[in-house]
Amino acid sequence: MSAASNALDQQGHQQIVLLEKGDEDAWDTYVHGSDRCSIYHLSVWKKIISDLFGHAGYYFCSKDAEGKINGVLPLIRLKSRIFGDYMVSMPYFNYGGAIAEQPEIEAALMQAAAESAGGAGLSHVEFRDLASREADWKLRNDKITMILNLPESEEVLWKSLGSKRRSQIKRPLRENPEVLSGGIELLDDFYRVFTINMRDLGTPVYPKVFFERILQTFPDKAAIVSVRMQNEAVAAGFLLGFRGQLEIPWASTLGKVNPLGVNMLLYWEVLKFAIEKGYKRFDFGRCTEGSGTHKFKKQWGSEACQLNWHYWLPAGAELPQLNPNNPKYKAAISVWRKMPVFLTNWLGPKIVKNLP
Repeated sequence: MSAASNALDQQGHQQIVLLEKGDEDAWDTYVHGSDRCSIYHLSVWKKIISDLFGHAGYYFCSKDAEGKINGVLPLIRLKSRIFGDYMVSMPYFNYGGAIAEQPEIEAALMQAAAESAGGAGLSHVEFRDLASREADWKLRNDKITMILNLPESEEVLWKSLGSKRRSQIKRPLRENPEVLSGGIELLDDFYRVFTINMRDLGTPVYPKVFFERILQTFPDKAAIVSVRMQNEAVAAGFLLGFRGQLEIPWASTLGKVNPLGVNMLLYWEVLKFAIEKGYKRFDFGRCTEGSGTHKFKKQWGSEACQLNWHYWLPAGAELPQLNPNNPKYKAAISVWRKMPVFLTNWLGPKIVKNLP
């Protein structure tokens, strides 16, 4: 994609440009001032992803007549021989998309990205939105996220769960587990459980340094909650907070402790952590409506929030199917589940960095 993208669109005194070095503070000031932006809209992700995965970031912004940013659209270009050449806002996470003060500016940002992608011969652009946009864009809305409005105290939440849930949470306490919350000192706990669980699911894992970098970049926003039994980590969740909402992008439990209901204890401890830290909402993360994962998240009292992922596609192209449900990946998933963890930990990051 050429530097010509720096002046893709003008509407009166409105100009769409690419973020230039030195303008990161102005970009982040806009993100922090918008009640619709997520932590994934912050400019630092461009450097994190470039440093760790080698992907180029194309951060489109809208500027008014005075040169002030009034709209942002962060995009990462993922390019590989296996999975193709495309852009996503934002890969690896549930949120991204164009955010601006006016719908017309959001549309201009998306159109600038589409024109740039078309000129570069990309296969598609994926905008991960919460809002549903006009019919100008192809839409995938088969995923939801589950949001729980948190009470002021854990006592209120405990009473709201009902006797069955409380009993499920109490069950693993018979094993005298140790529950820890913190930061980078718990990364080994999290990564060990995460990599074993992902191998069992047939899913490639991110490199450990990815999580380390997030914890270092957001020391007051990122955290880990770990559950240990007999000095061994058996469950862990990785948390990211932003503007009153705590999200759990990754959580894992070892299969051998599933009969004990340790996952229930983990989520209870995570919700307690959220309340203690003053968060008002908890984001359980993405799932398919009606799935087992959806039912697990719903039982805590959370409500569905629709995810609307919009696409730019070349004429005649079909929606991409870069997900585990694609039949052509089933054989690979089956093989992956049988591989030793040390091998999946080495090979996984080389694969997953090119998947959205």
